[in-house]
Amino acid sequence: MRARSTQEKIAVVSRYIVLSLLAVIFLLPFYLIVRNALMSDSQITSSHWVWFPVHPHWHNFVSLFHDPDAFMYEGLKNSALIAFGTLILQMLFSSMAGYALARIPMRGSNIIFFLILGTLMIPSAVTFVPTFALMATIGGVNTVWGILTPGVFSAFSIFLFRQFYLRFPDEIEEAGKLDGLGYFGIYWRLLLPNSVSIMMALGILAFVGSWNNFLWPLVIGQDPSAWTVQIVLSTFLTAQTVHLHELFAATAVAVAPLIVIFLFMQRYIMEGAKFSSGKE
Repeated sequence: MRARSTQEKIAVVSRYIVLSLLAVIFLLPFYLIVRNALMSDSQITSSHWVWFPVHPHWHNFVSLFHDPDAFMYEGLKNSALIAFGTLILQMLFSSMAGYALARIPMRGSNIIFFLILGTLMIPSAVTFVPTFALMATIGGVNTVWGILTPGVFSAFSIFLFRQFYLRFPDEIEEAGKLDGLGYFGIYWRLLLPNSVSIMMALGILAFVGSWNNFLWPLVIGQDPSAWTVQIVLSTFLTAQTVHLHELFAATAVAVAPLIVIFLFMQRYIMEGAKFSSGKE
């Protein structure tokens, strides 16, 4: 018993050591962002390493928003509009499609479902040019809605919503039918309010993916008025100009909303992972 107790203590200590090392590795980029955001360009590129500046340059954040060439306000506003729009519309359309495929009996629903799944196997590079041509035809270039629209439809979200609604209790749906509800009424008044966990989890993924998206906004948003925060970050480091302190300050500002969302939404992420794995 004493030997087993010693082995258990060693295992616990080893586990905490490994977790602590992993935590340090994952937190290191955030430390470097904050450190460099509070330094000047000469201090950042200096060969003399400083763990933290003695006199932090807090005015870097002020100058970031007062720089006429930075477009930081526009980038944050556009990224917020696109991310929240993607979250709301993708959850709405995906949940409706998942409910229709799972609960409404209709001929060919399985074929439609497998066709939707088939789109997951098509590389995004194949559909990039046709999507751009389509958005250019309907006037989506240099517009926020042109950046937002392709992210509204997600085969992955439809798949998870369908699997979730397949496990939904039949008794509740039957009770809704006895109360005179149709398919849309059952979806809107019964299934949707009970889908908060998976909607929050998938919504967070949609928000983060939209916020971090770079290539599509770069191609569609050619005018500064349509730039997202990721495009603004790329303007601080070009072949002509290098503004490291503004780059790191802007990175800290751009990362802050994602950190806040993760800290407050961890429970929903775990619950969504439970539902997506098929465990009740």
